[in-house]
Order: sequence, then C-alpha cells, then structure tokens
Amino acid sequence: MFVDIGANLTHDDFSRDLDLVIERATTAGVTKIMVTGSSLESSREALNLARKYPEYLFSTAGIHPHHAEDTSQSVMAQLTLLLGNTEVKAVGETGLDFFRDLSPRETQISSFESHIALAIEHKLPMFLHERDAYPCFAEILSTYRDDLSEVVVHCFTGEKEALHHYIDLDCHIGITGWICDERRGEHLLELVGDIPADRLMIETDSPYLLPRTIRPRPKSRRNEPSFLGYVCDTIARVTEKSPLEVAAQTSKNAESFFRLC
Repeated sequence: MFVDIGANLTHDDFSRDLDLVIERATTAGVTKIMVTGSSLESSREALNLARKYPEYLFSTAGIHPHHAEDTSQSVMAQLTLLLGNTEVKAVGETGLDFFRDLSPRETQISSFESHIALAIEHKLPMFLHERDAYPCFAEILSTYRDDLSEVVVHCFTGEKEALHHYIDLDCHIGITGWICDERRGEHLLELVGDIPADRLMIETDSPYLLPRTIRPRPKSRRNEPSFLGYVCDTIARVTEKSPLEVAAQTSKNAESFFRLC
C-alpha cells in the first residue's frame, strides 16, 4: 500500500479521465493521495476533489512560489477559510524557487513567511517547495522552526549539504520520480540512504516527473499516482530494503504527518 503525498490532480491533464486515474491508482495499491493546492483556485479545486472522493483524497492549500505575486491580504484570508476544512491537511505548496524565478525573490520570501504564519496559527503541517534556493530557504525556515509542527520539503532534488540541513531542522523529505532519472537524479541514489526511515515519504508530483524506469515506457509523458511504485522500487533497490518495507514505512510516515489516521 502507498500514500502519494503530492499529486497535482487539479491540473488540466486530468480533466477528462480523473475517475480512471484514481481507479488505476487504487488498483496499483495507492490508498491515499494528497492533492496539491498551488494557487487559491487550485486549492479550492483540491478541496472539492477531496470532498468528492472522501477517505481517499485529501488536500493542501497554498500559493506556489511561481505565483507568489498573487499573495495578498485578501488571498491569505481566503486560504485561511480553506484551512478550516477537515479535508485540508497542510499549508502549501509554498516556499522558494530560485531556479525559474517566475516571481521576484523578495516577493517569494514574503509569501513564504505569510504561509508560515498561517501554519503556526492553525497548527498544521507545511508542504514546502525548494529549488535552487538553499541556503536562503533553510535560513528562513530555521527562524520559525520551533513554532511550527511538521514540515516536509517535497520533491527534494538538492545536494547533500541541503539534505542534511533539512534533516537537522527536523524536516521530512519527499522523493519523486526524479530519483528514477539517470540524466539528472543520479545523485539522489546515494543521498536517499541518508534520510532517516521515519522522515522519508514518496510522491509522484503528477502530472510531472514521470519515472524513466517504467518499462515499457508509456506513450504519454503524463505521470499519475498509479506509477508511485516505481519510486518505491528505486529507493528499495539503492537502500537494500524490500519494496514492501519502503512502502509500509513511507505510508506510516505520511499517515502520521498529515494526521490521516
């Protein structure tokens, strides 16, 4: 059994066949999925999906750093209302992305800190994005860490120094199909063993990051939750554990982190 801690099921790629996508995920043993909110609109849509598929889908609510310029007092007030729903299990996706810099960095930082304030107020976990923003991201997080509950750095793709800093900050780490990519994820094969077993979680980040270990390769490049097992299998292989052990541990971690049980 698997828990996918990050799937962008509100994406247009799933608009025509979401029922089939969820059916395939269930068949593949994915028992719970966190639907990522990355804007006010998608956070609302994620909540609606969680209500449509109760006890199977859950959601987050936040503004992705790409959309940080959308963060305003009004938007944050509306996010606050969303966080009052039991289906919404975490604040995010929020954080910093200095790779694409689609929003000014100071605006990203301000948005990130506004989300941190919400998480502290509501005593909710945080679902965080960091790309090419270390050490700035860690410095901000460390300022507030003692006041926060659980934190996950989702879709971790960074280097050893960043990983160990996040672990020292008592963060969970989310691993995606990036680890299955021989072109750019090879370094993660060595690093994933450094993640304490009780801090590791897995995710697809679908429709992105289709695992390149899938054989035969799908005709479509769209990723979906049913492919989560390929991430699990790669982690199991490089850490010399059984896939069942990795699946059980990461699912236990996710259910505890998001308070699903």
